[in-house]
Amino acid sequence: MKTAEIAQRYLDYFEKNGHTIVPSASLVTDDPALLFTVAGMVPFIPYLSGDVPAPYPRAADNQKCIRTNDIEEVGKTPRHGTFFQMLGNWSFGDYFKEGAIRYAWELLTTSEEEGGLGFDPKDLWVTVYEEDDEAHDLWLRLTDLPEERIQRLGKDTNYWSTGLPGPAGPCSEIFFDRGPAYGIDGGPATDDDRYVEIWNLVFMQYEITDVRSKYDFTIVGELPNKNIDTGMGLERIAFLKQGVDNMYETDQVRPVLDAAVALSGKAYGADHDDDVRFRVVADHVRSSLMLLSDGVTPANEGRGYILRRLMRRVIRSMRLLGVDGPTFATLFAASRDAMKDAYPIVGADYDRLVTYALAEEATFLRTLAAGSENLDASIAAAKDAGGTTIGGAEAFLLHDTYGFPIDLTMEIVEEAGLTVDRDAFDTLMHEQRARAKADARSRKRQLADTSVYRDFRAKGETVFTGYTDWETESTVLGLLVDGAPAQRAVQGQIAEVILAETSLYAESGGQVADKGVIVGPGYELEVLDVQRPVPGLVSHTVEVTSGEVGVGQPATSVVDAVNRRAAQQAHSATHLVHAALRDTLGKSATQAGSLNRAGYMRFDFSWGQTLSEATKTEIEEIANNAVRDNLQVTTRVLPLDEAKAAGAMALFGEKYGDTVRMVDIGGPWSRELCGGTHVGSSAEIGLINLVGESSVGASTRRVEALVGLDAFRELAAERAIVSQLSTSLKTPKDQLASRVADLAASLKAAEKRIAQFEAKALESRLPELAGSAQATGAFRLVAQSLGVAASADDVRTLALQVRERVGAGAVIALGAVVGGRPVVIVATDDAARAAGAKAGVLAKNAAAVLGGGGGGRDDVAQGGGTDPDALPHALAAVTRALEIPGA
Repeated sequence: MKTAEIAQRYLDYFEKNGHTIVPSASLVTDDPALLFTVAGMVPFIPYLSGDVPAPYPRAADNQKCIRTNDIEEVGKTPRHGTFFQMLGNWSFGDYFKEGAIRYAWELLTTSEEEGGLGFDPKDLWVTVYEEDDEAHDLWLRLTDLPEERIQRLGKDTNYWSTGLPGPAGPCSEIFFDRGPAYGIDGGPATDDDRYVEIWNLVFMQYEITDVRSKYDFTIVGELPNKNIDTGMGLERIAFLKQGVDNMYETDQVRPVLDAAVALSGKAYGADHDDDVRFRVVADHVRSSLMLLSDGVTPANEGRGYILRRLMRRVIRSMRLLGVDGPTFATLFAASRDAMKDAYPIVGADYDRLVTYALAEEATFLRTLAAGSENLDASIAAAKDAGGTTIGGAEAFLLHDTYGFPIDLTMEIVEEAGLTVDRDAFDTLMHEQRARAKADARSRKRQLADTSVYRDFRAKGETVFTGYTDWETESTVLGLLVDGAPAQRAVQGQIAEVILAETSLYAESGGQVADKGVIVGPGYELEVLDVQRPVPGLVSHTVEVTSGEVGVGQPATSVVDAVNRRAAQQAHSATHLVHAALRDTLGKSATQAGSLNRAGYMRFDFSWGQTLSEATKTEIEEIANNAVRDNLQVTTRVLPLDEAKAAGAMALFGEKYGDTVRMVDIGGPWSRELCGGTHVGSSAEIGLINLVGESSVGASTRRVEALVGLDAFRELAAERAIVSQLSTSLKTPKDQLASRVADLAASLKAAEKRIAQFEAKALESRLPELAGSAQATGAFRLVAQSLGVAASADDVRTLALQVRERVGAGAVIALGAVVGGRPVVIVATDDAARAAGAKAGVLAKNAAAVLGGGGGGRDDVAQGGGTDPDALPHALAAVTRALEIPGA
């Protein structure tokens, strides 16, 4: 049974049983506590917690998920994957334990011919929370499970909570017994891979607070509505129904594994370690493709870092499988073909998605080359020093700075006949992870408890009137002071105000929140921020500037007209620039993020190379031509499918319901789904001035522009500078560029002549320096400070010349100040090195005194630092080192 068929059978069953079928949400979640949708319940959290009324009493879905907390287990067990699909059925105050158990058992054990999944009841086991007698008895009454296949387990396995205050409850898990060939007898309590968990039924019935750990908390009481949250792992069901040993061999994953086998020339099933690598490749390529399809791009932080890590683990695994060159073109194509039927976007948008993947692969392959050079240097240094070990700190530096995997470091080091201090490396990694976890916990603690908005949201959605009205009369529905509900707020306090209607725009879609005031009888509030803490509810963060505001009072929201008008100009300008980019670069230049505020817009888009000046000028001209043409801006509210059929573009990071708002500028020329505010016609934008273009990732560029009056002021300032330069240089404006170029060339020539004079001045000191050589043991030492020098290369050249003049046993240490920083060059000849004087070691001694670092070859080396006044002491350190045997 194919994976897609299993999912369809599931959805068909629950639709037949009165459930609304809900499409999968994005892998990128709105939840500020999470980077990704890590579980099937994430999109339903507002309904499960009661913060937002559920739009349906019962639902079912197939939700895309990404989870990387068990990433090290991928490939080692039959069930761990970073991307997975979670089938779920949900009840929001409708049916409870009996219904959830009845539905699960019926679907699992009904024959395939009758539309079920066809599991034999004798292969199924169930666990329940040890204190949940009700669930235990229901399993006995509703199914033919014998008592011995219903096991009671503790909170660590059979009690669900998020680890935060809110809903919680016991759960019941269903397991499939793979048989004695896969492990020991004894049921799920053995925690053996023989028993595969396939479905978890969460009975969400309690509200908890004072959460001390995931399993240590205080139960406040029962939830107003008891909910059902279930999750059945689609990949787990697939590998069981397809008769394979693990999820990596199912129809949606195995093609990538086979492609990796073909690229490597190795056999799958021949070697355990290689098999793990093949599975890692198969899993991570699919996960990367699905993340890219939901708008995530490789980066050094946040979601982008997780994607980058997955991709780099693929490259590392392929390298360990013997493939050093590019592989993503083949691997990602295999994943596309396996997934496009279930997720058409990976086929339709593949050219754009693979561009990111190929750019990331090329970047990391270059990184590996750079890391290898550093590792080779460390290996050589260790061997020269007679050592057998590469320090853990060096291995950690390679990992942390270059992204060089530790197992690859160990492989290369072992090939060189050395070892890595793995214990020291693991200690440093543990410390780094502990810091990251502490930081994450700190951020998590800082998140507002959205349950405080539950009662406000229950009164209905906040009505936004600001598309047409910039001043709206309403009522204060609620107040929060210091995060807690309050009846009033007085002058000087910061508070959150909930209104029934508002004309103030809440930050979303790249457009920042409105500025403005809220006024009422005897009070005035300055609006500091406007946000949507839960879907459908607008909260205004305000400072009470006069009087006292209370719940139930009349309130009028007033938009700052000047700021809103400028923000609308910027937002509409963003749409024009997007259209101009696509007109100039092609349809693959799609949005990857934006920011619009009064007078300024920033737009990120998928593109892999710097824009030429001619291209930037063309984009700017196309956008300003659209302003000149005074194109009409129109908005329509219509079904999502109808908007997409009309060619409307969905914007990165936005979530859309069944009904959407479509914004047209000039008809289909610019047509996007957008909830932001806009000008009435393009001429109101005034002017768009592109002021910046830069890279924000391997395949993402950013353009920045000033809009309206801000754009004019920038051009006026540039005009004043040009006028001033024209006057100062006594050159017409149209000749300024060539005049400045001539001056720059003259300055460069003068600097070159000065450098030549300085080099000759240094060279003239050659006889004096050579004559100053003093016998120091077996060596003839010259240790002199030269004062200021033009470059370290000049000092190096002089040191080599002095070495030739001094003769056998020469050790030359010359110091100078170059660009305000101290430099020491050390050169030694064959006789000096035979006697133990190594330039690299001596340069390090000098650099330590200068407050910096140094090193190099045994014959010539360089050290530097930050303290020019320490140069005499650094040269003295070289002299002292020569007195030590073995220096």
